[in-house]
Amino acid sequence: MEFTIGVVTASDKGSIGQRQDTSGPLIAEILQDLGGILKEYVIVPDERQKIADTLQYMCDVTKLDVIFTTGGTGFSPRDVTPEATLDVIERLVPGIPEAIRMKSLSITPKAMLSRGVAGIRKQTLIINLPGSPKGVRESLEVILPALSHGIGILKGIEGECGNHKK
Repeated sequence: MEFTIGVVTASDKGSIGQRQDTSGPLIAEILQDLGGILKEYVIVPDERQKIADTLQYMCDVTKLDVIFTTGGTGFSPRDVTPEATLDVIERLVPGIPEAIRMKSLSITPKAMLSRGVAGIRKQTLIINLPGSPKGVRESLEVILPALSHGIGILKGIEGECGNHKK
């Protein structure tokens, strides 16, 4: 199944060209193999309103199927991606970040420090991923098996999760 994706990298240095973003392009590369078509990719500063406005635009105007954020999920005072995401989503999807953290905890105890969230705005799924390429890859490995089905339900082309034959 083909689906449209957006990638938002939250990085003060990246937004002004002082750091190359490797996590955002990695997300697009991994999802391309699953049928993901990159429609939007932006690097924004770690500013809550800027992140929220970007997410809202990608949901309401571009009408993407899924948006991945990378960066801004830690403890730094400038890490505000989860708050910006909560500002725009209408429904939480707690299982996604829970699954990511659970898997990541088997790798490092620092995983419990991730504040990433996931949720839905209209028919767009938004998922916060860590800022490092390693964290992005590990997180996507966890959620990719269920991602297509979730997007299919949001788009109305797949049945509900509980409707399966026994």
